[in-house]
Amino acid sequence: MIQQKLSVIGQVCPFPLIEAKEAIKTLSSGDELIIDFDCTQATESIPQWVAEEGHTVTNYEQIDDATWTITVRKK
Repeated sequence: MIQQKLSVIGQVCPFPLIEAKEAIKTLSSGDELIIDFDCTQATESIPQWVAEEGHTVTNYEQIDDATWTITVRKK
């Protein structure tokens, strides 16, 4: 299993989601994409996209007041 890190800190929505969609295309099934972001809207849009696409969230946590990390395992 490969873990790829994607930092979209400082990017406004919808760019964190767009970047995540592009990045996950490069991964194989079972690989993980670790996304660090600070766009509040992405706290809803990224998990919603993961669910719609059938991927799995393996970690989701708030790092500080306005920064989150989410790990997505590709289906």
